[in-house]
Amino acid sequence: MKKSILVSGGTKGIGRAIVERFAKEGFSVFTCSRNEQDLQDLKQSLEQAHPGISVYTQVADLSKKEEILSFAESVKALGIPDVIVHNTGVFLPGSLHEEADGNLEFLMDTNLYSAYYLTRAFAKELIQRRSGHIFSIGSIAGITAYANGGSYSVSKWAMLGMTKCFREEFKPHQIKVTSILPGATLTDAWAGVDLPATRFVNAEDVADSVWGAYNLSPGAVVEELIIRPQLGDI
Repeated sequence: MKKSILVSGGTKGIGRAIVERFAKEGFSVFTCSRNEQDLQDLKQSLEQAHPGISVYTQVADLSKKEEILSFAESVKALGIPDVIVHNTGVFLPGSLHEEADGNLEFLMDTNLYSAYYLTRAFAKELIQRRSGHIFSIGSIAGITAYANGGSYSVSKWAMLGMTKCFREEFKPHQIKVTSILPGATLTDAWAGVDLPATRFVNAEDVADSVWGAYNLSPGAVVEELIIRPQLGDI
């Protein structure tokens, strides 16, 4: 049976790089985004480049619980993914004591609760199958406090903690759980910044790291992987 991967927020940046990396290896793809045109463009690109795979897309805002669960149910009707990558995330800069009201709630809904509800939606099936690999795309902002990180950093610290908990819970069921913690990665989020590309991690490097972690032997797991620019954090 053909293997499959679910990547939340798979149309751009790290998410897209992961989708393309696994599609290259013959994985069918489930992904979602808030932008229908981006999803259509991704689906067309993947199916042209890899005619043997299936690509399922759905418009969904994963800051909203009901849309998370709707997406999960649509995927489950087609199959249970072998790999789940929690990539959906948003960054709003600011300090905790000055940022706009609602920043914390929005960032926690998007960056943390999306992964929480999506994992829970597939937990029963993964446990019954006794296989699977769950990745959370965190950030070095989740292990190091930054002055302008604000609620984004809070959400990523929480993401790392939650992923550690899932690791312990799923360990007896042969389900692997990995935290990927990239530093500054060259995506649209850094558009317009006057820095050379060499100061960033490439999104493809993150995707290759996910692929490498997935391909370890059944008896080994990467629990946490930090990927920084060679010259250090920005």
